[in-house]
Amino acid sequence: MTPAARISAAIEVLQDIIERRRPAVDALKDWGLSRRFAGSKDRAAVASLVYDALRRKASSSYAMASEEPRALVLGMLMGLRGLPLAEIAALCSGENHAPAPLSADETALLTAFSDDDAPDWIRADVPEWLWTAFEAAFGAMAVEEARALAARAPVDLRVNRLKASRDAVLKDLAHLQPEEGAWSPDALRFQPGHDGRGPSLQTEAPFFAGAFEIQDEGSQLVTLLAGAKPGDTVIDLCAGAGGKTLALAALMANRGNLYATDLDSRRLAPLHDRLARSGADIVDIRIPRSRGHEPLADVAGQADLVLVDAPCTGSGTWRRNPDAKWRVRPGALAERIKDQAEVLARAARLVKPGGRVAYITCSMLPEENDEAIRAFLGRHQGFAAVAPIDVLTGAESDFSLLARFATEFGLQLSPRRTGTDGFYLACLRRGD
Repeated sequence: MTPAARISAAIEVLQDIIERRRPAVDALKDWGLSRRFAGSKDRAAVASLVYDALRRKASSSYAMASEEPRALVLGMLMGLRGLPLAEIAALCSGENHAPAPLSADETALLTAFSDDDAPDWIRADVPEWLWTAFEAAFGAMAVEEARALAARAPVDLRVNRLKASRDAVLKDLAHLQPEEGAWSPDALRFQPGHDGRGPSLQTEAPFFAGAFEIQDEGSQLVTLLAGAKPGDTVIDLCAGAGGKTLALAALMANRGNLYATDLDSRRLAPLHDRLARSGADIVDIRIPRSRGHEPLADVAGQADLVLVDAPCTGSGTWRRNPDAKWRVRPGALAERIKDQAEVLARAARLVKPGGRVAYITCSMLPEENDEAIRAFLGRHQGFAAVAPIDVLTGAESDFSLLARFATEFGLQLSPRRTGTDGFYLACLRRGD
């Protein structure tokens, strides 16, 4: 496919996403299946164009005075990729599957392209109904924080301490030009290429040997700060595919008891193969038999640490899932807040006196973070929030530099602040 044909394809896929309100990954998959002539590089390029257009959906539609897919792509080419007007016009020749030539209005709008006079939520590329929450969380820096969420994300991996060292993996992957993570002692980072994609790490020999797993550095950091130690009894209450479970096993040096469960048992399926590859043998996967079944009833009140990777709107991962921010609705936020209260109450029953609950979200919204903790403390008098500075200085290394990102009850990471996805962590201690 020519570069121009790829742009036409991106416009087509965006039309499908917008009309059917479906995830971008589904629309891209269907497009690829119906276009067998498109090779892997073509599919990757089209996906990159689609995701980049979604990153700047609000600002592009404002500058181009249209919410049509074509306007979103043209605006992205100018505003995000910085293509000169002449190059955009050359791509839109109308020949050989290229988009139709630019109209006079499109040419004028691209010439004067700007969102400087737009409302803050448009310049930030955040849904309007969520903007109040962003301002509450970040104040005068809200636009900058949100713009960082609209940028491309790097690819991070977590070196598996049970099988390798960071120096060894750094050497093994030197041909891919990794960088050491800024915060996590186990992190390596790969910057996205010109097409927005990182290297295919899961085809590398060290991956098959269990030397590393793909995991954002922010996810690694909040797991580390949760405070699991060798010999502890630890519960990963919302384990999903097990990224944090594997990290916990490594932090515990494969000593102790580590339980992994999830209300949706289907999400646990990938964990079995990942555990076998990792060498972690302290993990006990508990499958719920029904919605009301507690598979951890036999260890209630015994856990040193309960890690709650709570269900949330996922606003902190918008760099990786830019379509998600345009699909989330107020009703979904209300449902997630309810889910968070329920899982925290469950964690409270499982942790032992003197033990800790680590509450984690991949959210930037105060309603899902500090406000969720405030509500929990109001309902559970036997718990107290651990001061963020104590969480940071009580870890295996001194992370006190992160104290400037503390909130009332926890710690808020973000792409702008820490170069990671937007994770929140608060630790709660049950009284003796």
